Order: sequence, then C-alpha cells, then structure tokens
Amino acid sequence: MENYKLTPERIAAYGRYLIQEERAPATIEKYLRSIHSFAAWLDGRAVTKETVAGWKEGLLEEHRSPSTVNAALSALNGLFRFLGWEGCHARFLKVQRRLFRDPARELDRNSYDKLIAAARDLGRDRLALLMETICATGIRVSEVRYITLEAVQRGRAEIRLKGKIRTILIPNKLARKLLKFAGKEKNVSGEIFLTGNGKSLSRRQIWAEMKRLCKYTGVAPSRVFPHNLRHLFATAYYRAYKDIAKLADVLGHSTIETTRIYLLTSGAEHQRQLNRLGLVS
Repeated sequence: MENYKLTPERIAAYGRYLIQEERAPATIEKYLRSIHSFAAWLDGRAVTKETVAGWKEGLLEEHRSPSTVNAALSALNGLFRFLGWEGCHARFLKVQRRLFRDPARELDRNSYDKLIAAARDLGRDRLALLMETICATGIRVSEVRYITLEAVQRGRAEIRLKGKIRTILIPNKLARKLLKFAGKEKNVSGEIFLTGNGKSLSRRQIWAEMKRLCKYTGVAPSRVFPHNLRHLFATAYYRAYKDIAKLADVLGHSTIETTRIYLLTSGAEHQRQLNRLGLVS
C-alpha cells in the first residue's frame, strides 16, 4: 500500500468537494470534525487499514455510542473515496435495529408545550414561534432559512437541500402567526427568523436558545434539541394519518427505512405492548 499521508491540504480539498456536492453545512461540519480528530490522533503517521482500525477501537474505548462511531467512520470513508484510497475503508459496527427510542432523549408533547410556554413567558417570542414552525412543518433546522415572508404569503415553502427540491405546506394558523410576527419585526421580505443584526440564525444559536429553556421548565437538557421537534412532528403525523409513504415525502427522506427510525415507540410503550401479550401466568 502507498504511504498515504493525511495533510491539511487534502482535508481542505475534501471540504471544498462537499460544498460542491451541496452537502448540508451541518453535515460538512460534522464530517470535517471527525476527520480532523482522526488526523490529530494519527500525529503524522500514515493512513492504513490498521491505523483506521486503531482509531475505531479508541472511540469504542471512550464509550462512544455505536451510531457516533459509525458516523465518524462514514466521514473517513467518504474522504478515502475522494482521495482514491480504497484500501483504507473502515468496516462499520453492526448494530441491531432499535425497537424503541432512548427515553432519556425523547421529547413528548407535554415537554414541548412546557418549552413553548416558557419561551413566551420569558418574552422570547421569536424562539417560541421558531420551535412551533419546526414542529408544525417537520423541517430540518438547516431549512429554517426557507421560511420566508414570500413563502408564508404563498402558504408553501420550496426546500432545496441535498440536490433535491420539495414543497412544504405551511398550516394556516402558523402562517397567520408568522405574518403577524414579520409585521411586528418590520420584515418586508426574505427570511422570517433573523438575528438582531439581520443575519440568518445558526444551528448552534437555535440549539443554545432551546437549551436555556430547560432550567425554567424542568425538562431534561438531553431531550431538548432542534431535531427532536422534527421527530415530534413525525410521530404526531403518523399517529393521525398512518401514512408512512407520505410522511417520508414530507420529511424529505429518500427511503421509508429512514422514516421508520423516526417512528420508534418509547421504551414505556414497548413495555406495555409486551405486558399485554399475557405470556406470563
């Protein structure tokens, strides 16, 4: 095998490639973070199957979750494909399909209502409406920028992400609230949710603002992050209509298998299902 060296120039070139491929900014950031972590661990050594396997073992020894390890390996494998280093690919951990959600990370409707109420009580109307917008439409936090005044006036937003375009309908009640908010903010065009300086809200800023609500609500911080609002939308939609194919289209998933992950029952609900079997005398 060639003496493969992972240089800053090669990592930067891969970053530019991901941008050209129109990967989501959050995805690019996550991939490059894993790659830089791997490069730091290498400390100048060559990339081989053995060093990749060693890094993988190191992550497991740090008690990283299987999904976290596989996400890091996916980032490396993408880099190796880009560089033509086919012999360096890492094997993913084999993980049995989960049957239920981790209760420590599950956001239920009651907790969601507490977060919205707390945001309003604290005068953080923008945050309350932002959370309602994500939860009522199922959009990703990276897609918030597509909620513009023009989209609200039309009642639909065109989401362009990952090389795909999908149309999101905006519920009437939400549209009225968004228009009222835009009028109050003297917003005459463009994005609805902006910083005080007129810039787009970043994923990190939205995440941080949501986390601050935890101390006022008693909701565990592990349950509070933007993507959980999307999960709550998926659960509510499926319970109401039982149409997983349409839900997959609404969420922008390429396969129904991805959507199934969003519909895992809670551990408590799974326990009730087992109890109802009545197989213990």
